[in-house]
Amino acid sequence: MLTLLRTVAWIACVVYSTIPAFWLLIHPRAEFWRSRRRSPYRILLPIWIAMWATVGAITAPWRGLALYENSWTWIPAASLFCAGLILYKLSHSDFSLSQLSGLPEIRHTHSHQRLVTTGIRARVRHPVYLGHLCEMLAWSVGAGLAACWALTAFAIMTGAVMIHQEDVELETRFGEEYRQYRSRVPAVLPRIRI
Repeated sequence: MLTLLRTVAWIACVVYSTIPAFWLLIHPRAEFWRSRRRSPYRILLPIWIAMWATVGAITAPWRGLALYENSWTWIPAASLFCAGLILYKLSHSDFSLSQLSGLPEIRHTHSHQRLVTTGIRARVRHPVYLGHLCEMLAWSVGAGLAACWALTAFAIMTGAVMIHQEDVELETRFGEEYRQYRSRVPAVLPRIRI
């Protein structure tokens, strides 16, 4: 059972670690993708799957290397996993699934969007990315695999670039309204009030 959980953890971390790179493939070039007559996902999804295969091939030799082995680590991992699922659910409020997947940014039928600053977005600007982080940490903490921790570190680094780029994009789109929102609300980690 532990071997199966570790394999699932490694695969989950491979997929999650490529999300920022996938995003960076789309959003800085949104105008290009919007100009395509056919769905950009005909090109983008195979590229993303190729990213999974590449990252999987790179980390496969170390996927069995455990930094620690303790079945108790699955308890905090379960808490992080549940926190991630709750964040995904809360992120869906006031956002359609197509918005969460980034479809409006790449479709040439891009319609006007409004800046959502209520609900979970009143606490963090990028709750989906916080959900991704919780999920990756859950698998890394539980499995204790070096490959999972390395992929989590990679996702944090590329995620920081992604968040910066998205903040620039949102500021361009929403102007002063977004600048004020950004000054009030942290990007990913909510402020703890005591």
